[in-house]
Amino acid sequence: MITRRIFLKNGGLTLVGMGMVPTFLLRTALGAPGGSRRKKILIAVFQRGGVDGLNTVVPFGEKEYYSRRSTIAIPAPKSGQESALDLNGFFGLHPSLEPLLSLYKKGELAIIHAAGSPNSTRSHFDAQDFMESAAPGDKKVSDGWLNRYLQQNPEPKRTSFRGVAMGTRLPRSLKGKAAAIALANINAFDLNAGRARKQVRSAYRTLYDQDTNSLLSGTAREMFEAIDFLKKADPGQYQPAAGVEYPPGRFGQSLKQVVQLIKADIGLEVAFVDIGGWDHHINEGGINGQLSNRLREFGQGLAALHRDLDDQMEDVVVLTMSEFGRTVHENGNAGTDHGHANVMFVLGGPVKGAKVYGDWPGLAPEQLYEGRDLALTTDFRDVFAEALVRHLGCKNANAIFPSFTVDKKRFKGML
Repeated sequence: MITRRIFLKNGGLTLVGMGMVPTFLLRTALGAPGGSRRKKILIAVFQRGGVDGLNTVVPFGEKEYYSRRSTIAIPAPKSGQESALDLNGFFGLHPSLEPLLSLYKKGELAIIHAAGSPNSTRSHFDAQDFMESAAPGDKKVSDGWLNRYLQQNPEPKRTSFRGVAMGTRLPRSLKGKAAAIALANINAFDLNAGRARKQVRSAYRTLYDQDTNSLLSGTAREMFEAIDFLKKADPGQYQPAAGVEYPPGRFGQSLKQVVQLIKADIGLEVAFVDIGGWDHHINEGGINGQLSNRLREFGQGLAALHRDLDDQMEDVVVLTMSEFGRTVHENGNAGTDHGHANVMFVLGGPVKGAKVYGDWPGLAPEQLYEGRDLALTTDFRDVFAEALVRHLGCKNANAIFPSFTVDKKRFKGML
């Protein structure tokens, strides 16, 4: 016999394994249905694995770039030849990011180069953890930067969908005391047992309602409220705008579902999406290859989201990040190893784009970090803070970043 307490503690994992519920984890949904979404929305995109920023936004005006990458370097812009897409005469986009070039030229895409974490770790786990907690080097910080934003900036009419991650579990960025939900699939966000669906939902509602633990029964009630609220909004019936095609795969589908939630107007304020596959120690490729394939999916996805939202992009900012960059010199396996500074993208209507922000440190031997990596000139927390303050209107940004003082003088002016 399943007791109420055991089900409350283990039910999500048990039912997922039985195929009866979607693969989501629900943080306590503090709000009740019926609220309206905030005017401004931030979408965080994490490129897990350490993307090669030097082949993503190519410093073709830097001769040292070509001397250190004999097989994987992206050729400088040249008419009639597949090469870097010129941005400003010094930097160029990898040609697989061609869908983003028009957004850059329109002024809705900004790039920050030589950005990242001041912590020197080259461990994927630690670097991702530090970036998502926004506390480089401090493993004692338990919650994520996006969750702390939700905590510090409460919304009176908040709903259960104020903070949403697309995936099977909450990422570090959204873990904490504030309400946040992980959604693997919008259409599966329900108790679903085929023909017995109504009976299953009714039985579990009764089971939860009878529990004498107020916290547990309250959490269960809020879970069902979230399910019902999403069903009323019916984002599963959404069709992308005419001509919009998201790339196949998890990343494209995650972006599509974020757009569904935005257009359903159910209170989304911060969303989190990740895309893995950037750890190219072997056969990274240049114009073509592994990195090119990932960048093509990445660029097509962001461009589709932008086109699908259309005028609503005036209220949306997309911020991309990766735990660290790659070594300047390619290794003996035609790949790159774990590095330091990297590149970040900021996309949206409020963005002051058509510009590569940040101080370029150079790639000469004496200019490299520890003699091997692109040096850091922009702390990622300054980029995060600018997005929170100037886009979401955060009033107390210092509370979001432990042991770090937010200073608007360090903002890049991208928003």
